[in-house]
Amino acid sequence: MNISGIGQGYDYGDYSVIGKENSDKKGEGLAGESEECETCKRRKYVDGSDEMVSYKTPTHISPQAAPAAVRTHEQEHVSNAYSKAAKGNGKVVSATVSMHTSICPECGRTYVSGGTTNTQIKYYNEENPYQQDLKSADRLKYVGMNTDIGI
Repeated sequence: MNISGIGQGYDYGDYSVIGKENSDKKGEGLAGESEECETCKRRKYVDGSDEMVSYKTPTHISPQAAPAAVRTHEQEHVSNAYSKAAKGNGKVVSATVSMHTSICPECGRTYVSGGTTNTQIKYYNEENPYQQDLKSADRLKYVGMNTDIGI
C-alpha cells in the first residue's frame, strides 16, 4: 500500500476448482436442486490477498451458501480498509465490491465463483509544506462563498 497519496486496489476472492470436469453431462442439470454434482462438491474457495481474513486455506462452500459467504468475506476487506485508514491518518475515498458468477460445467448450475474488493485510501500528511499551502489556499478560495445578505 502506498503510504502517501491514493492507495492501490486489490483483487480478492479467487477460487480454485479441484477435480475433473465431466463434459458429457454438461448442462443436464440435477434431479434434485439440493444435490451437488462432483464438481460442485470439490469446488473450494481461497482468498488470494495478503490480508488476514477468512478463507486463507481452501474451503468448500455449498452453492447455496456461497453468496452469503463471499459477501461476508469481501466485507472483511472493506472493514480492514477503514481500520487501516483510521490508523494512518487517512480516509477511504472509495470501496467497491463485485460478486462474480460462473456456470458449473457438469450440472449447469449458476454459482457465486468469487468476489473482488477495490479500495482507495487517501492519506494526509499535515507536515508536508505542499499540503499546508493547499489547505490555506482552499480556505481563501471558499471564504465568503456562502453569504446571506438581508436586504
